[in-house]
Amino acid sequence: MVGITAYGGYVPRLRMDRQAVYAANKWFAPGLRGNAKGERSMGNWDEDAITMAVEAARDCLAGGDADMDGLYFASTTQPFKDRQNSGVIGTALNREEGLAVADFAGSQKAGTTALIAALDAAKAGRRVMVAASDKRKTRVASAHELQFGDGAAALMVGTDKVIAKFLGGYSTSVDFVDHFRGDESDFDYTWEERWIRDEGYAKIVPPALKKALTQLNLKGSDIAHFIMPSLMGAVPKQMAKAAGVAETAVRDLMTEKLGDTGCAHALVMLVHALEGAKAGEKIMVVGFGQGLDVLVFEVTAELAKLAKRNGISGWLARGKSEKNYMKFLAFNDMLPIEKGMRAEFDKKTALSILYRNRDMIYGLVGGKCKVCGTVQFPRSQVCVNPNCHAVDSQEPFSFAGLECSIMSWSADSLTFTPDPPAYYGMITFPEGGRFMADFTDCDSEQVKVGQKMRMTFRIRDVDSMRGGFKRYFWKATPV
Repeated sequence: MVGITAYGGYVPRLRMDRQAVYAANKWFAPGLRGNAKGERSMGNWDEDAITMAVEAARDCLAGGDADMDGLYFASTTQPFKDRQNSGVIGTALNREEGLAVADFAGSQKAGTTALIAALDAAKAGRRVMVAASDKRKTRVASAHELQFGDGAAALMVGTDKVIAKFLGGYSTSVDFVDHFRGDESDFDYTWEERWIRDEGYAKIVPPALKKALTQLNLKGSDIAHFIMPSLMGAVPKQMAKAAGVAETAVRDLMTEKLGDTGCAHALVMLVHALEGAKAGEKIMVVGFGQGLDVLVFEVTAELAKLAKRNGISGWLARGKSEKNYMKFLAFNDMLPIEKGMRAEFDKKTALSILYRNRDMIYGLVGGKCKVCGTVQFPRSQVCVNPNCHAVDSQEPFSFAGLECSIMSWSADSLTFTPDPPAYYGMITFPEGGRFMADFTDCDSEQVKVGQKMRMTFRIRDVDSMRGGFKRYFWKATPV
């Protein structure tokens, strides 16, 4: 049996209040009022498609260290044009040996296409994780600024303990350009909405849905959950109706609290559906973008046995409303702020050092002495225990999944940070080991001695002088 064996999700903590966006732009674009309801997810300044994918993947791995043979990463906002983005994620998960990685991009159905590729690999006995993530830039005072959201989802695909059996699907390629983003542009250019609805969705989707159902010997009424992302809220219901799917089966687009997360959204909605699905229910997932992917799954009894994880609902529940529209612009590099001289230093990354220490930097791997059991970060040739000092005795020890606590801290308003003040301090782990770490996603009342923290993979800084090379490391955030 081939299908999904585990799921995970991630939604950034910050949620931009849409009314605040409208209030700042209504002098120029009063038509935004219709979309100025609820909130959209907003990535922190140190988050991007890679960091969000890492968090979703960690959530997917909750409850066990499942082996994987491959990792497929889908995104239309991959941080690197010529670097294996999925490889960075694999290293952050402490998985490199024997891991086949691939990047999927170029379409809003990249997430479902990556999932199809993973399912094909699973038929050959391989275990593959699919991670999809997007953090899209939008023009100021545009409808997309209110409609889009940042987020990620991850799915493990295999043949053991399948929670959602893959029944089959159908794919077609149609070069229908509803929107595009050229190589020299940061923003999507969208064509007229009525054309997209009448010539795109209405003519491409229904035939594909009917072919998928016919091939699987199913009727529309057999589908319990219909998943189809669209910026036009009425379209999924129209497409479901055309295929004979009940309107009650159409999944909420999560517009009110999240927004459209790009090529990740079909998988985000799938994760959200799996959180409450029941054995025997059939789920249809539709990915639209220069063609169509249709996938149908049947939930199994194994879903009830899956270890608890945050999923999408868990991350949505931890949201913090943000009404500072200027902060939203600054975090998305849409506001040229005077950073001052303290921000003027060379951030060149020594790629040779990064390579040699990648398990420590990207994987947060320290050492554990095989002689006395002392845990330390970073690893060193000599054990730090004064009663041991054994030489070459340390084996790798990962700190990434461990909780820690604040031992001491500072709030620095002089050093440059995109979100002042800069919180950092000494963190200590119950298992042993301590080091200085930056803090992120925290409020002033949460930064106190003894506060429980967890580690999260984030952007440390960006080398803007050399093509925007991003340096990643782990930061501490409140549990």
